[in-house]
Amino acid sequence: MKYQPINNSLYINNRKNFMAEMKPKSLAVFNSNDIYPISADSTMPFQQHRDILYLSGVDQEESILLLFPDAVEEKHREVLFLRETNEHIAIWEGEKLTKERATEVSGVKTVYWLSDFDKIFFELMTQSEIIYFNT
Repeated sequence: MKYQPINNSLYINNRKNFMAEMKPKSLAVFNSNDIYPISADSTMPFQQHRDILYLSGVDQEESILLLFPDAVEEKHREVLFLRETNEHIAIWEGEKLTKERATEVSGVKTVYWLSDFDKIFFELMTQSEIIYFNT
């Protein structure tokens, strides 16, 4: 563990404050950092993008956070996408967040696997007028 667990109320409050500043009918997209290879069989240590860490507490690659305060469905106002995990991945790459654990860490109630991102993002994009991307 890189650091002591932080109460998810911090991240819930951070998201609430961020969404209060968003323009009406706007959607914000936050991507995690990539894992960068340094040789054929080695990578640089992963360091999460500070925006997604500040808003969700998720410290894992291949993660996306969507914030859409004006979403038609309440469950889509805060959505987290994670890479699907299994025992094989846990052995070879280390433990990854499950949907349940991600909700505990972040306070985001709606968590999908990354494979569902295109479908959900398209649906939310059609409801929005402005889209923010972190860079």
